[in-house]
Amino acid sequence: MSNEELVSLSSVELRRRIGTKEISPVELLDACLDRIEEVNPAVNAVTAMSVKRARQEAKAAETAVRRGEDLPLLHGLPTGIKDLEETKDLLTTYGSPLYRDFVPTWDNVMVARVRAAGAVVVGKTNVPEFGAGSNSRNPVWGATGNPFNPMLNPGGSSGGSAVALATDMLPVCTGSDTGGSLRNPASFCGVVGFRPSPGMVAVERRAMGWTPISVLGPMGRSVADLCLLYATQIGQHDADPLSFPIEGDAFAEPWPVDLGSLRVAYTEDFGGAPVEKGIRETFRARIKAMKPLFRSLDKVEVDYGGADRCFDVIRAVSFISRYQDLYTNKREMLGPNIVANYEIGAKMTLADFAWAHGEQTRIFRAFQQIYREYDLVIGPTVGFTPFPWKQLYIDEMDGKKLRNYYHWMATKYFVTLTSNPAVSLPCGVDHKKMPFGLQVIGRFRGDGEVLGAAHAMEQAFKRIPGLARPKPDIARLRKPVPELKSIVTHPPKLNAKPTKQPAPGAL
Repeated sequence: MSNEELVSLSSVELRRRIGTKEISPVELLDACLDRIEEVNPAVNAVTAMSVKRARQEAKAAETAVRRGEDLPLLHGLPTGIKDLEETKDLLTTYGSPLYRDFVPTWDNVMVARVRAAGAVVVGKTNVPEFGAGSNSRNPVWGATGNPFNPMLNPGGSSGGSAVALATDMLPVCTGSDTGGSLRNPASFCGVVGFRPSPGMVAVERRAMGWTPISVLGPMGRSVADLCLLYATQIGQHDADPLSFPIEGDAFAEPWPVDLGSLRVAYTEDFGGAPVEKGIRETFRARIKAMKPLFRSLDKVEVDYGGADRCFDVIRAVSFISRYQDLYTNKREMLGPNIVANYEIGAKMTLADFAWAHGEQTRIFRAFQQIYREYDLVIGPTVGFTPFPWKQLYIDEMDGKKLRNYYHWMATKYFVTLTSNPAVSLPCGVDHKKMPFGLQVIGRFRGDGEVLGAAHAMEQAFKRIPGLARPKPDIARLRKPVPELKSIVTHPPKLNAKPTKQPAPGAL
């Protein structure tokens, strides 16, 4: 089997073949490293790497197979970790000049669990500074390009992970999501991203432990691949007061779901989110094509309420709690997105926060009413087609100014406010021939059910013209795009020494 064929296999199939000794973890790692060397210069998705340790771990994984040992779920699979997560002895910059030489002496909870499941951590994947924004560019590593057109935005903040998956550089990659950071890049890059229910995956770096706005979660080239990773991330931990005891093994494979029994509701804009004309037209065409799959597929009205202002307040409070010291003492080292979020929060009052908490509760309860009649809600993942990476964000639609730099993400942050689990599922291409993502939203705490439904939809889409997952042209990516690194102003110190504790203000 050629390297080209090897790296294109799903993580589920790779893990099966490792277990049956059809392929070696060492062989697989070498193939992934070759693909990274070949393609990464064009998209700049993989940042700091740990090749020596990865080779040692791949050899150990190979030995375990030969000895007939029990093999964990991710045994021998090359993995990328989003550069917001601490990785032992591997540079973790958060995309910030303040941490360009930060090398943790520990793995955070999620990373430790993924390693314990047999993952071979190859390197980190690129993010916007501190994960703020849906354009994966920062002054440490530069910008990540979309695999379908490197001059366009891959989304964020899990943009590096989405691109690494889409280009077959790595079969397993992690992500996180506040206002859409798993779902947006999955949509823009033609892969699957899942925002789990809060508490399913322990988050020790959440500054406000009881606030469920931010979650960690999986990405994959398919729902089955995503489930394999998700099962290893799940579990309670004392660092996260929202986490609870639950066994991940039950989620290792998609649950069986009969699409023909499902009552599905759909919405173009969730009752108020900005969605451009071309995306609306694409979504309508998809609804028409997939309608025969379900028992029923009905348009519903969603109570959007004060979602925009509500998200402004809840997001800003998190930024105030996390970045007050950095803003006060090192403001000049922070990028515009961090500063903007902090300053929005600094103008707010306790009354604003109390209103937002009450409004989020009202939005949550109103949204759950839909599930009295329906099993799923679907809508477009993103309201816009990918735009140039040099453009930080979309500031207007149809000649009308948007509210702020993340308003274009409203189709996702509305779902964040509800806390329902949501999958971004590849569903053909949009009006600009770029990947189109369908957001599939399950009932409250219905992670297994929504993943099962998304898997069944994914399989059905393969049989319907125009709905299957699009794939990038790897041959076109074999030429580097130097512009992606043109914004680097604080390059990383690749020989930095390990640090026992992060400086104040770290995630």
